[in-house]
Amino acid sequence: MLGGAGLPAGRADGGGARAVPGRGPGIRSIPLRVVFDTNVLVAALVFPGGRADEALQRIVDGRDILLLSPAILDETLGVLARKFSRDPEMLAETAVFLTQLAVTVRPRLRLRTLADEADNRILECALAGRAHAVVTGDRAMLALQSFRRVRILTIREYLAT
Repeated sequence: MLGGAGLPAGRADGGGARAVPGRGPGIRSIPLRVVFDTNVLVAALVFPGGRADEALQRIVDGRDILLLSPAILDETLGVLARKFSRDPEMLAETAVFLTQLAVTVRPRLRLRTLADEADNRILECALAGRAHAVVTGDRAMLALQSFRRVRILTIREYLAT
């Protein structure tokens, strides 16, 4: 689990998930490349012990790979500052944590698929990073079910993979 400040006690070493030979069915050997939307990231950082925290812990543990774009990082830090009154030092620590944890991608493609521009930035990151899935609670994004071979999952669905 993540620590009290929304930062983990330890760091991911960048390793991916590995299947243990002889383990039961359903054990994945290939780490998923995932994009968490801003609300999932914020919930994981602000509310320890919840599903979003559990999802982020899979990244910290090296089971899956988080993809992050500068636009997603900026929006996440903005929400933490505005809605949760995080001070500049905490925001800087969070930025370092997320950029060290994730693979940063710089999308070149600009989408206008969804009405919410921030949601388009999520899809852009997913395409640029060759994501397997986007994890979100956003109804408009979930209604897509998939986008150009990228699965759109709820946190619950992601945790079940």
